Amino acid sequence: MDKLYEQFQKLLRETDTSFFRYSYAEINWRSRMIGLTGPRGVGKTTLVLQHIKKNLNPAETLYVTAEDFYFADNRLTDLAGSFVKQGGKYLFIDEIHKYKDWAKELKLIYDYHPELHLVFTGSSVLDINKGVSDLSRRAVMYHMQGLSFREYLQLFHQIAVPAYSLEEILSHKALLPEVKHPLPFFEDYLKRGYYPFALEEDFDMRLQQVVNQTLETDIPLYAGMNVSTGRKLKQLLAIIAKSVPFKPNMSSIATALSASRNNITDYCLFVEEAGMIAQLRDSTGGIRGLGKVDKIYLDNTNLIYSLANDHSNRGNIRETFFLNQLRVKYDVVKSPVADFVIDDYTFEVGGKNKGLKQIQGIDKAYVVKDDIELGYLNTIPLWQFGLTY
Repeated sequence: MDKLYEQFQKLLRETDTSFFRYSYAEINWRSRMIGLTGPRGVGKTTLVLQHIKKNLNPAETLYVTAEDFYFADNRLTDLAGSFVKQGGKYLFIDEIHKYKDWAKELKLIYDYHPELHLVFTGSSVLDINKGVSDLSRRAVMYHMQGLSFREYLQLFHQIAVPAYSLEEILSHKALLPEVKHPLPFFEDYLKRGYYPFALEEDFDMRLQQVVNQTLETDIPLYAGMNVSTGRKLKQLLAIIAKSVPFKPNMSSIATALSASRNNITDYCLFVEEAGMIAQLRDSTGGIRGLGKVDKIYLDNTNLIYSLANDHSNRGNIRETFFLNQLRVKYDVVKSPVADFVIDDYTFEVGGKNKGLKQIQGIDKAYVVKDDIELGYLNTIPLWQFGLTY
């Protein structure tokens, strides 16, 4: 256990607290058990270490990763028991999905040690979501996605911008007083601003590693698939990456992947939950996420530039950005006449020459234009929708 403490103290010393992700303020850190999920590389580990460094007494706290060799011979329940006997009050477990029967053991720890606060994180939302059903009424769950354009401005360029609501953006109240020309920043964000690790070297290589680990390891391992199925997931992602955007035809995809048509819908759901794609649904489901899938996008614009290469399409990039940024706070569904609907607002997304034809006669309808700095009337700059979280 001494080595676990040493590793924890080293990570804590190296943790920077100059910038906090949007999720930090949304989490009720007083809850006895907290679960934080999200795709690989969006900053979950940094977030929990920041909370420890800023608010907790390190003598009463322990951070571990379930990937540690310590857990080859030791159980989580035993660690928690020893930790509590030594006066421990706050236990943080990273990459929890790498630990077999994690949900069962967390449940036991929660019940056996009422004085202990637990926080766990996991990159694979697939297994996390399966396990959470076993932790109902115990764990408070939060989901975290990559950087917004607003967060990118602060982390990459130290430009502080408040978050704006959708209504404020539509009322032309979203401003960047420190930025005279936002479009160069926006262009850089689209290519490399979604993942915090873009601040480090070899961004393209690291992003490819995130994709490979997610598709070849995370999903197959925790969804009970074999290695060959993982390769099919990579093929599926390649097909989506080169489309503009992708309208799913399950039969043709099944033929291309040499897979059963019935499996393709599941494949898409697995890849979506792991943070690699986003599926735009219509509103027929009544409950969020249950409508029929109309289009499939890559999850974020950084993935488009990384995976599609010469096949990246500007229209696809615009729509991907809009869906990616707005889905955090709002339920975004397909519009029968334009691109998107949020509540009772209709949005058509396009370039600076996009006309009003498709939204004529529709109440609360807006044209979202790329390549413009300022909006007017019912025309809103695309970049401003990156200021919502």
